[in-house]
Amino acid sequence: MPVSLAQAHIDAFSQQSRVRAGSVIISVFGDAVHPRGGRIWLGSLIRLLKPLGISERLIRTSVFRLVQEGWLRTEAHGRKADYLLTPGGQQRIEDAARHIYASSAPAWDRRWRLMLTVGELSARERELLRRAMFWQGFGLVGGDCFIHPSADLTAASDALLSEGLGELLHKLMPLLAVENHFGNSARNVDMILHAWDLEHLGASYTAFVNSYRPLLEALRQQSADALTDEQAFLLRTLVVHEYRRLLLRDPELPAELLPHDWPGNEARIMCREFYRRLLQASERHLDKQLECANGDIPAAQELLHQRFQAEDPFADLAQPNAS
Repeated sequence: MPVSLAQAHIDAFSQQSRVRAGSVIISVFGDAVHPRGGRIWLGSLIRLLKPLGISERLIRTSVFRLVQEGWLRTEAHGRKADYLLTPGGQQRIEDAARHIYASSAPAWDRRWRLMLTVGELSARERELLRRAMFWQGFGLVGGDCFIHPSADLTAASDALLSEGLGELLHKLMPLLAVENHFGNSARNVDMILHAWDLEHLGASYTAFVNSYRPLLEALRQQSADALTDEQAFLLRTLVVHEYRRLLLRDPELPAELLPHDWPGNEARIMCREFYRRLLQASERHLDKQLECANGDIPAAQELLHQRFQAEDPFADLAQPNAS
């Protein structure tokens, strides 16, 4: 039964001893709040997340930290206040959304994107740069060369600006290198193994697939109508949140550079199918519960319905009888 399985997932999450509430809040902002104007009253956020076992105190503390970290800002309305994404926070949300809701793996033009460090960096600058480039999906080779097969170098530079690291740009040299410059495919594989930990990432994707496959199969049998609107929203939130956390570590390499049975393909298709099955009921819940400080309940924008629109060549991987 999808109801009992869904509630079991919700209960298991709510009973965790440690929940990264800030990360869940960012997932909710990106998936539910951003398509409805990007603002929410704190009381509404507390109400939405309470069934996940996240206390009001923890939400308040986490939101305060997100403000300090530059993700969110406040806007007062009388005695209440809305929380909104900062420009930097919105940029990061939109960057992540392009990956979360993509329906297929990126194509490869067989050119590597490189960012070489050509100036002296302090230990703190080097760590900040590593984290920012990691967010963009770049791997690190040899300590001084960030690589990626398909990233937009201009967007990567813009991301450094939005992260407040613009002063480091003159110490970086962006380059394009064709595949042949790196030698044969074996050399590519060797470089990938040094730049990214694909073994650990693949195991995490497999765990995600194994955790959610029984519930997806149950939904195929009885549909999301068997769930309450709140359960549909909570399940959608958990699927997107856990998938987003995987993507934070995923460079999203093109198929040519991945094992043929890469579990990230199935995870993406499962997430897509969950989203489509849960969208209508979960949006009904948000129509009632997502409230701004002035009492308005903003409607969902077209942005929401553009997600996962393209057909996916790996769609059959998520079917029950797929090999």
